[in-house]
Amino acid sequence: MYDLIIIGAGPAAYTASIYASRYKIKNLIIGREHGGQIAEAHLVENYPGFLSIDGKKLMDKFKEHAEKFEAEIITKEVQGIIKEKDNTFTVDLEKDGKYSAKTILLATGMGHRKLAIPGEEKFIGKGVSFCFTCDGMFFKDKTVAVAGGSDSAAMAADYMSKIAKKVYLIFRKDNMTAEPVWQEKIKTNPKIEIVSNTNITEIKGNQKVEEITLDTPYKEKNELLVDGVFIEIGSLPSLALPKELGLKIDKFGYVKVSEDQSTNIKGIFAAGDITTASNKFRQVITAASEGSIAVSGIYKYLQKK
Repeated sequence: MYDLIIIGAGPAAYTASIYASRYKIKNLIIGREHGGQIAEAHLVENYPGFLSIDGKKLMDKFKEHAEKFEAEIITKEVQGIIKEKDNTFTVDLEKDGKYSAKTILLATGMGHRKLAIPGEEKFIGKGVSFCFTCDGMFFKDKTVAVAGGSDSAAMAADYMSKIAKKVYLIFRKDNMTAEPVWQEKIKTNPKIEIVSNTNITEIKGNQKVEEITLDTPYKEKNELLVDGVFIEIGSLPSLALPKELGLKIDKFGYVKVSEDQSTNIKGIFAAGDITTASNKFRQVITAASEGSIAVSGIYKYLQKK
């Protein structure tokens, strides 16, 4: 029996474990993959204390810090959570057993948003990718497209410009939503062509990606020859567990939380990108902050019990 089981292995989860250990709250981290989405970032330049650091390396440091406080970490996917009659919780990992806890912290983060166009699903792993740091090197000296105008899209375009011979950055609005520092990098990069006010409507090819179709002509053509498409159009909250547990969710799909990160079900807290507290500013620093706030609330809850 643990005092707290933390579901997730990103900034909110590791921070929560560090604070829980300092509060002498016996805790266990269960996460499907180490680091969450930030581990895919090839460059993080806005986390205090690190002028510039690879996303995975930053998460490695978070994990190392948690382990210094003897955090227990299981890299598995949670299949279900059951609330027992005595108000404790059972976390089911199917073949890997079951674990019990007095409280649960959901810090499962976000999943990649998709374009939902013909060819997208067909060519995943065959030219379509949601992780430029994972798959970028497969496109050395080739032509790629990046869909999106946010920080992550700009980061992907910048990263791929060092590998590919040409990068099309395609987004549906007049202007990018990326931070000015990223926009400046993109606009001054000769290997990146900006295609604004445009949507990709189809991804075509035989065995792999060969061409994309645009809804607005670019240089008098509605088709672009590309070898790969990196999709960076945002993320969606991971809602399987929150829905299963009956947590209140807002109209945008985020878990509703109180000031102490508690949910509508006693004993269940949430932190990080899946919450209403983070949905307007999803950053490593805010996720970490929520992880620490949640543990303060959990500590008070356990004291009352």
